[in-house]
Amino acid sequence: MTAHNAHPDDAHEQLWERIAPVRFAMFTTRSRDGSLRSRPLTTQNKALEADATLWFFVDRSSDVVADVEEDGIVHVAYAHPDKQLYVSLSGVARCTDDAGIKQRLWSTMDKPWFDGPEDPRLTVIGVRLDRAEYWDAPSSKMVQLFAMAKAAITGERAHPGEHTKLSL
Repeated sequence: MTAHNAHPDDAHEQLWERIAPVRFAMFTTRSRDGSLRSRPLTTQNKALEADATLWFFVDRSSDVVADVEEDGIVHVAYAHPDKQLYVSLSGVARCTDDAGIKQRLWSTMDKPWFDGPEDPRLTVIGVRLDRAEYWDAPSSKMVQLFAMAKAAITGERAHPGEHTKLSL
């Protein structure tokens, strides 16, 4: 894969184009005992915030809230294996009960978990991203296999896609 850094002006757009269709992320925190814990969460954003914040609805009594309040350094990963797309994000998370944020992000898709944006169990985790990178191999699997076979025969290194680090 070819590695390069994206221009900061394009970083938000490039990142959102890749994670918006996925919606579900593996959200990783550090537990009080030091172990890492990941769980699937739904991205609530309708677009990436100007300050590179992602939002997630969670139950106030969940372990993820306790983990974030103890240590806000988190990792968020998105994967779309059919498209050979993988995104790795890190940042600082915080919990908030801001009614305006809840109302702005609320969707009918959240009803199976919460009674509405005023549900007292609902809290929001905001992750201010500081690092992002993705691996994107947009070619078909057949094209990728051909590139690997060619590399094996010629002795050249295969470059099946791109690896990009984004400055947020």
